[in-house]
Amino acid sequence: MKKNKIIFWIATSIIFALEALMPLATLLFAHEYFNAGTKPLGYPDYFAYALIVCKILGATAIMLPKLPVKLKEWAYAGLTFNLIFAAISHIAVDQVIANIVMPIVVGIVLSVSYVYSQKINHKSKTI
Repeated sequence: MKKNKIIFWIATSIIFALEALMPLATLLFAHEYFNAGTKPLGYPDYFAYALIVCKILGATAIMLPKLPVKLKEWAYAGLTFNLIFAAISHIAVDQVIANIVMPIVVGIVLSVSYVYSQKINHKSKTI
């Protein structure tokens, strides 16, 4: 049980850092780069703002232990869709391998977080 919680919190903290803290820091401290990931793909600036807000909300939702499970499920789903479509966008537009691999790797870490959250929740319900 303790091993499961450690793995969950490490994976979830990585997701929170990548999907919430980094975009927020970019928006606050390096505003000129807020659309650096979306502009080259042809997305408008307002899309970058919406994406940042949704990523912050989703990553925060999976970090908060007392949130309802259904809300966390939606947060995991939203973050997963974001990463899938990021990879697809890079495949379709710029074909830079590093830009394609990064969302896939983050998606794997997100999957680890999800699987271990399920293990933790399942164990706590049976006890």
